[in-house]
Amino acid sequence: MIVRRWPARPECLSKNLDTKNPGQHDMMNDSSQPVGTAVGGLVRKVRSARLLAASLASLALCAPHASAQDIGVLDDRIVFGQAAALEGSAAALGLGMQLGIRAAFEEANRAGGVHGRTLELVSENDGYEPSRSIEVVRKLINQNQVFALIGAVGTPTASATQPIAMEAGVPFVGAFTGAGFLRNAELGNVVNIRASYDAETERWMQTLVDEQRKKRIAILYQDDAFGRAGLSGAQAALERRGMDFVVKGTYQRNTTAVKAALLEIRKADPDAVVMVGAYKPIAEFIKVARSIEFEPSFVNISFVGSDALSSELGEDGENVIISQVVPFPWDETNPLVTAYRAALAEVDAEATPGFVSFEGYITGRLAAMALAEAGPDVTRQSFLETIWTTGTFEMDGLTLQFGPDDNQGLDAVFMTEIEPDGTFRPMNEPQS
Repeated sequence: MIVRRWPARPECLSKNLDTKNPGQHDMMNDSSQPVGTAVGGLVRKVRSARLLAASLASLALCAPHASAQDIGVLDDRIVFGQAAALEGSAAALGLGMQLGIRAAFEEANRAGGVHGRTLELVSENDGYEPSRSIEVVRKLINQNQVFALIGAVGTPTASATQPIAMEAGVPFVGAFTGAGFLRNAELGNVVNIRASYDAETERWMQTLVDEQRKKRIAILYQDDAFGRAGLSGAQAALERRGMDFVVKGTYQRNTTAVKAALLEIRKADPDAVVMVGAYKPIAEFIKVARSIEFEPSFVNISFVGSDALSSELGEDGENVIISQVVPFPWDETNPLVTAYRAALAEVDAEATPGFVSFEGYITGRLAAMALAEAGPDVTRQSFLETIWTTGTFEMDGLTLQFGPDDNQGLDAVFMTEIEPDGTFRPMNEPQS
């Protein structure tokens, strides 16, 4: 059985973390060997005997000031924090997640809140840059004193900030990324909603190779942790079929400098290009490709932001394929979609339904459901324990399933294609 790790640092000390030296407490950069001590069914991670002694001493100092309520849990509200791209080339992703979470929270608040408390979201822009995300997350934890982090956007930013949240004992819920490292069930503070990038890239190859019989596959990927995560999954999926990429192209995060990669990829004459990137550079690649009559199949990962990509592409979007990790947001027969669209309209009557905000809504709904199940005296730890022990959450026909060695609620991957008018159509049944 997987044993989930939990920080030894008392939560009343988390506000004293060094905000000027972000790497100081980053577990991913720490070469010391952890010592695990079982507490309350979880494992508290202690880096050294000196830290253990200091932590125990600190508990004595904290005890006289301890409150029955956890950090971020107030008499009238519970405060969540979001660090995400709200400006720049990935802004549509952060804003979409923010909108969906707000829709779910406001839906709960209109019904009286959760155990009499309203749910509040504090969002901060990290520009989809790890260094800035570290600063923002420290601010949310130390100054805003949030109960949990929710709706983060991106693999490189999550890689930089999840260990900080772990160290401070803060839940890290519903990140908009399928990165494999977050699927490690030993990370006691991580709750994933969506399927992994490995599942998405496997579904790509089922479509392109198994169903469409394509032989020459190329890849364009963002040259960072996100892009390499997608590359790894796609490479493995091809290798399982005795194949390899005919060519690989890269571009730098937060740029649209894709022309050199495009020319290199075109030379290899692929019949499909799979793409791991954000919507602006991906749209630039496809538009320029079509302007020079380079017309392979273009297949994108869900992180691209389907609605933003379609908008950027305009008439060049026709037949572009995108894998999805939430149900179709325009399925009027789906009761969850009906609830989502009603909640969205209450927050913003002009908002257009879409995949990203739907994922945000599902994330916010899960948080509200777990808080309700945890009871009025909820703590960060009991919130997480409730998710693991409850296991199954039924959400208007959508089932999220967690377990002792499974911190990911959904497994299904859906394939969609952009229509000539910029809308989407489902390609086939979801795979899980």
